[in-house]
Amino acid sequence: MDALDLARWQFGITTVYHFVLVPLTIGLTPLVALMQTMWMKTRKEHWLRLTKFFGKLLLINFALGVATGIVQEFQFGMNWSEYSIMVGDIFGAPLAIEALAAFFLESTFLGLWIFGWNRVSEKIHLASIWCAAIGVNLSAYWILVANSFMQHPVGATFNPEKGRAELNSFIEVITNPTAVSAFGHTVSASFLTAGTFIAGISAWWIVRAVRRGDEAEARTIWRPAAIFGMIVIFISGIVVSLTGHHQGQLMAEQQPMKMASAEVICETENGAGLSILTVGDFTNDCDSLTHILTVPGLASFMATGDFNGEFPGVQDVQSEMQERYADEFGPDQDYRPSLFITYWTFRLMIGLGVFSAALALAALFLLRGGRVTGKKWFATLGLLAIPMPFIAANLGWIFTEMGRQPWVVAPNPASPVDGVYMLTQAGVSPTVTTSHVLISMVLFTLLYAALGVVWYFLMRRYVLEGVQHEAQPDPDADAGTETSMTFVY
Repeated sequence: MDALDLARWQFGITTVYHFVLVPLTIGLTPLVALMQTMWMKTRKEHWLRLTKFFGKLLLINFALGVATGIVQEFQFGMNWSEYSIMVGDIFGAPLAIEALAAFFLESTFLGLWIFGWNRVSEKIHLASIWCAAIGVNLSAYWILVANSFMQHPVGATFNPEKGRAELNSFIEVITNPTAVSAFGHTVSASFLTAGTFIAGISAWWIVRAVRRGDEAEARTIWRPAAIFGMIVIFISGIVVSLTGHHQGQLMAEQQPMKMASAEVICETENGAGLSILTVGDFTNDCDSLTHILTVPGLASFMATGDFNGEFPGVQDVQSEMQERYADEFGPDQDYRPSLFITYWTFRLMIGLGVFSAALALAALFLLRGGRVTGKKWFATLGLLAIPMPFIAANLGWIFTEMGRQPWVVAPNPASPVDGVYMLTQAGVSPTVTTSHVLISMVLFTLLYAALGVVWYFLMRRYVLEGVQHEAQPDPDADAGTETSMTFVY
């Protein structure tokens, strides 16, 4: 592999490692804040204990997320300098704002929340976790603004003298419809991840507590947590579906090749069906593929909102793009992404949501009317469901980024920006050698693997530890009174 291939692998590896942690932080922070709010409103001790239990897991996840995210932005200047020169005027602004405003907001107030038990008033302490939750979601939005410019460039013009894009409307960049749609989908998927995380752990603990004869703990602590997680799964699942449908319509309009590749449909057609299973040779020759199970009209509905709408075909879009960019990139440039990756990541991203739905339905049935259960299969389902939305979220990112290839900044038919596009092969740093990228990729991969092991064992340790009995904080306690919270407290 050359430097381009290795640079792409390095960015993909570090992004996937980092994004394993991101959805849980985005979704769990406001849910922990909501648990603490319910404790303050009701004074029921189980909400306080659950706040501290899931708060510890949140802090582990947040800390490892920071550690894995530090190297992300450095790669733009090191491995992708040509890309940074081309769009740095636009791309750099939201990344800088994310670091200087949103990240500092979340980290500052999360620190206040960590060390503020019995040191600040209850209202200030509660406000700190809500501010952290706002900061986490603001961080997500600014990152999505930067990424959405790569999917749908707006608010910029191309300067042929300097050979780079220049910002002319910051408002257009931050209100990019692609960013707004992606934010709704990402945040709702993050809530689905966090809700499954809470419900899965609670299901496991319900079964464990019942089987060891402690039904009181199962009923008073873990059952409310499981119901809470189940509600989050149902609501966020609906929002994920709606925002995903809207993203599909934007994709068909802005990046028809990505949409066509997701279905590996060769010729443009009306009323295209969504294939559940396709077999054959996926080496970018869609003619050799056979759709076995197909839902009539569903692909067209996902792309246009009409079951008889026009769905783009891979070969037709390829011919159009070859004709449009023949003078710049030659008549034989291949504009198709990997059909295998786009087709299967799209389906697995959607299909893995079945596990969260199954867990929520099982909880709804087994925990009805104040019941708890000692059925082992419920605990197994809870543990099995936990990683599925994490995997689905990463598959969604892989689909989004790999489906954009061979572009690092995609030219969109619907974009008002003219000339702001770039092939991935043109964005790599020309002076970085293969050995440089290989060495850094190996080191980062090993480092991230070690951090992943630390993350797993810390999470496992504190999940197994369970909730601890906590005396409710005394609002009249002297400032600086120590709290009995474990971990870093």
